[in-house]
Amino acid sequence: MTIEAPPTAHQSPSERTFHGDTVTDEFAWLMNKEDPATIAYLEAENAWTERATAHLDDLRKKVFQEIRSRTQETDLSVPTRKGAHWYYTRTVEGKQYGIHCRVPVRPGETDPPMDAEKPGEEVLLDGNELAEGKEFFALGTFDVSPDGNWLAYSTDFAGDERFVLKIKNLRTGEVLADEISDAFYGSAWSADGSVLFYITVDEAWRPYRVWRHVVGETTDTIIYEEPDERFWVGVDLTRSEKFIVIDAQSKITSEVRVIPADRPEAEPALIAERVQGVEYSLEHHGHRFLILHNRDAEDFALACTSVDNPGEWIELIPHEPGTRLESVDAFARHVVVSLRRDGLTGLRVMTDGSTDRYDMPFPEPIYSVGLAGNPEYDTSSVRISYTSLVTPESVFDVDLVTRAMTLRKQKPVLGGYNPADYEQFREWATAPDGTRVPISIVARKGTQRNGDNPAVIYGYGSYEHSIDPYFSIARLSLLDRGVVFAIAHVRGGGELGRRWYEHGKMLAKKNTFTDFVACAEALVRARWTSASRLVARGGSAGGLLMGAVANLAPQAFAGIVAEVPFVDPLTSILDPSLPLTVTEWEEWGNPLESPEVYAYMKSYSPYENVAKLHYPQILAVTSLNDTRVLYHEPTKWIARLRAVAPGGTYLLKTEMGAGHGGPSGRYDSWKEEAFVLSWILDVVKAV
Repeated sequence: MTIEAPPTAHQSPSERTFHGDTVTDEFAWLMNKEDPATIAYLEAENAWTERATAHLDDLRKKVFQEIRSRTQETDLSVPTRKGAHWYYTRTVEGKQYGIHCRVPVRPGETDPPMDAEKPGEEVLLDGNELAEGKEFFALGTFDVSPDGNWLAYSTDFAGDERFVLKIKNLRTGEVLADEISDAFYGSAWSADGSVLFYITVDEAWRPYRVWRHVVGETTDTIIYEEPDERFWVGVDLTRSEKFIVIDAQSKITSEVRVIPADRPEAEPALIAERVQGVEYSLEHHGHRFLILHNRDAEDFALACTSVDNPGEWIELIPHEPGTRLESVDAFARHVVVSLRRDGLTGLRVMTDGSTDRYDMPFPEPIYSVGLAGNPEYDTSSVRISYTSLVTPESVFDVDLVTRAMTLRKQKPVLGGYNPADYEQFREWATAPDGTRVPISIVARKGTQRNGDNPAVIYGYGSYEHSIDPYFSIARLSLLDRGVVFAIAHVRGGGELGRRWYEHGKMLAKKNTFTDFVACAEALVRARWTSASRLVARGGSAGGLLMGAVANLAPQAFAGIVAEVPFVDPLTSILDPSLPLTVTEWEEWGNPLESPEVYAYMKSYSPYENVAKLHYPQILAVTSLNDTRVLYHEPTKWIARLRAVAPGGTYLLKTEMGAGHGGPSGRYDSWKEEAFVLSWILDVVKAV
């Protein structure tokens, strides 16, 4: 097959000088989103990628159909009780978006109604109606008032995560005329539903103001503004519905204020002043506030303080190195702590007024578990979500007194899926500095370790975000073709506690990259696969990982998929006017002020270190309206790869009407995933 040459980006070099170092960026012109030449170039790249992958068209359609045929398209989430109603989301075959509904709780009803027919159903929001005629649609806030009479919701039709907030009267169905632009995720209602608290962003897309809106009035009041550009603000209503919580957080420091929910006009009261490097969060529980914190507790500890006179923190769960306490949820008679130990998630239950506590047991050696949908405070049971590499997402209700677990629903997988046909494993790689790095692996049962299996290795490794084992219907299209799938739990994530994160950030960031290469090499040594049949995949900060390992060890991979990849970090982190930059300095360092940070970041930045190497095949996927990782980073990276290391196969695919998460509709998302999976199957020769 003969394919014309890929697009060539014309060069309009720009120069920058920092700390005596002058750098020429020959593709800086691509940063101008308003330039018609930039749009024309992106469209030419899309056309080239379509031509270069045209031979995979039938496979793409087949994989898409596999995903669709395994998915129960008309489905229902497990209804969650809040007050006098059960809330749930329905999906309908042929429709892109969920439909948010509720039904009244019937007299004596304690179990969620799982029957398909729902007498008295009330549609709160239909995403398909909201999205009609739009290329993109995302829902940000969805918040029902405590009395069940009002719904605050926000929409994004561009993918830039700048939402328009609206209020719907659930008694009449009327959407109020007032609209709030540039709103961020999150909101909180007063106890009586008369006041809504919400957040807006500044020009750099930083959530920095909390507002008070009285329903029916046109003038809103700023009740908190965060001047420090390192900090984001959030707002929420406690589960008890007693307090509005306003939190201000940087990457390493936090500060919390509260407002009584029955006195929404009150000034926010400070719980504890911010101390650099100290993080804490708050949950209301009766006469006390529960405080999860890292003050002299690297992996966090749990304390409490008085609601009436917050001050001294009284220890409830002392710091235990190696057991990372991640969050705390309070209920009328119990407290549930979400934790992480030995690379696995867990849940610890504490009985109010007692030293009795226990950790919930789970049957598989590798799994992920967490609380899910628990708006009711006065309850003796909680809902949890459980999954593994072979177990579809499962929803359980757990009786906190008897410890009995009741399965409410397991996500259907059509077409005769049997978990027994697959096996999952936990293996370990050894990094260059001797650190042992966990790897989670899933494959068809009976897969031989003969060194010749096609394989995919996925990684992230930033922000203490853990990539825990999870089930994927789309992944079955790989596994059933003999592909081994692995997750590299590299440093920079949070899989093994706070120290695991600390040793993969700032001036230790390169550990993330060398860990990933060590995991790839370990798979080859264990004869799961070979370098010639291994594809690496990662997105966002995981896309930085992909770009870095492409330069570090191109021989270790046959292909690399980099999705919305942060591959030009030095240029972005040097520009404080860009979204996220200032808040990111505590993750990566500040190269504007520190020559050491500047030199270190430059030494690993994928864009800065493209060399005349034999790179693996590379597929970069981005979105024009992404506000987290701007489209021009992968665009410039692919252009420089072609210019510096010609002869390789470098593809760029840009969603012209989407944001960081890619296409918004479920069918469009499946098509995008089918595109990526078919490319992977072609590279690893598993077609």
